[in-house]
Amino acid sequence: MINLKDLEVWFVTGSQHLYGEETLKQVAAHSQEIATSLNGATQVPVKIVFKPTVKTTEEIYSICLEANTAKNCIGIIAWMHTFSPAKMWISGLKILQKPLCHLHTQFNRDIPWADIDMDFMNLNQSAHGDREFGFMVSRMRLNRKVVVGHWQDPEVLEQINAWSRAAAGWHDWQGAKFVRFGDNMRYVAVTDGDKVEAEYKFGYAVNTHGIGDLVKVINETSDASIDKLISEYEDQYELLAGLRKGGAQNSSLREAAKIEIGMRTFLQDGNYKGFTDTFEDLHGMAQLPGIASQRLMAEGYGFAGEGDWKTAALVRAMKVMGSGLPGGNSFMEDYTYHFDPSNPLVLGSHMLEICPSIASGKPSCEVHPLGIGGKGDPVRLVFNSAAGPAINASLVDMGNRFRLIVNEVEAVEPVHALPKLPVARVLWKPYPDMKTGCAAWIYAGGAHHTGYSQNLRSEHMEDFAAFAGIEYVLIGKNTNLYQLKNELRWSEVYYQMNK
Repeated sequence: MINLKDLEVWFVTGSQHLYGEETLKQVAAHSQEIATSLNGATQVPVKIVFKPTVKTTEEIYSICLEANTAKNCIGIIAWMHTFSPAKMWISGLKILQKPLCHLHTQFNRDIPWADIDMDFMNLNQSAHGDREFGFMVSRMRLNRKVVVGHWQDPEVLEQINAWSRAAAGWHDWQGAKFVRFGDNMRYVAVTDGDKVEAEYKFGYAVNTHGIGDLVKVINETSDASIDKLISEYEDQYELLAGLRKGGAQNSSLREAAKIEIGMRTFLQDGNYKGFTDTFEDLHGMAQLPGIASQRLMAEGYGFAGEGDWKTAALVRAMKVMGSGLPGGNSFMEDYTYHFDPSNPLVLGSHMLEICPSIASGKPSCEVHPLGIGGKGDPVRLVFNSAAGPAINASLVDMGNRFRLIVNEVEAVEPVHALPKLPVARVLWKPYPDMKTGCAAWIYAGGAHHTGYSQNLRSEHMEDFAAFAGIEYVLIGKNTNLYQLKNELRWSEVYYQMNK
């Protein structure tokens, strides 16, 4: 569903006619070699496409305009091999709508001490050419990522990796559609928000379909397609005996498969990239979608419960950003705490819908009472999540702006068995510590719903927030509450002044 190699980042080198044709030929050759190397680097998940050197205002404007309209172009990497007078860049940068990465590098890694002369100096001017370009981007108050170092440096490649993945997630949002089956959970504040402002700011649309529209598609599902999907369940999961053919709960499994097929059909027919539902609006459905939501997330769809469309869209973006990396991304909720002073933990889970992409082993397919929603017992996948570094991300509407909050966490192996908890779950320690991390989250207004990722870092999310032009709050190893509260106050002033 998600193939990042279909996407392109254009490598654009700036120079000028001052240096003559021989120098410009060398600039072009060096740029081609760097672009080819980046394109072949295993760390870079997208295509890096070499573009001819830009030397005039007209050429720069033309390449930026072309990037804006190119369907598969998700951003530009700009590099000034020589000095490129930056007033030439104003008109192009004014119209550029794609993410910008400024690569501050040079072709040679080392100074050729014995051979360096003025010809070499005239050719290799990145040290001050990039400063001229950087000034203009800063003067224009444009968001961009600056990556510094030699183009073969593994750290440089990792930074380009993070930026290009974030750019892919941003690109995926443009023109995306998310569907809400029913409204958001009644009286809940943080899952609601301004959908018009979100479409203007983020580029995706959120619209509602009555549950009856979905039920109609679900009821058109054939027995043959249900049988085929149940065979997949039997191959991929540990099915409890009661769910198997002839078992007392087999009808619940068939109903769950029917719901999954209907939901997938609805999403495919409507070209949706994610969805929400709510246990308060299930008219005509036999059970709340559990395994259906889990498996659709595993395919790459964004999802969040209780009508939380912001988190559904965020989960989709995180799925795109993490495509091809080990580990997974999931809808998540901070559910309950373990306040043992010697080992404080957060138990993350939800009623049903945690993505099996984060499972540490083969999930168990089970059916249990839900105790909420007033419908039949829903089928769900039950598993523990893998240990290791992770992040939780929350997108909230602060009234005058959107804020993206990220908490770096460390997931841990379960400290005890959980034989009576019939849902997927993960245990983690928030950074910098339990009390500070949780307090910081609450001061920042973070939601109880999040996008949880095993394969993304805070760097990805910071780049993503920059593309959107929204506030970014990081809660990590170095967070202290005094500083964080000041940052939140300063941000309030900044966004009031920059409406």
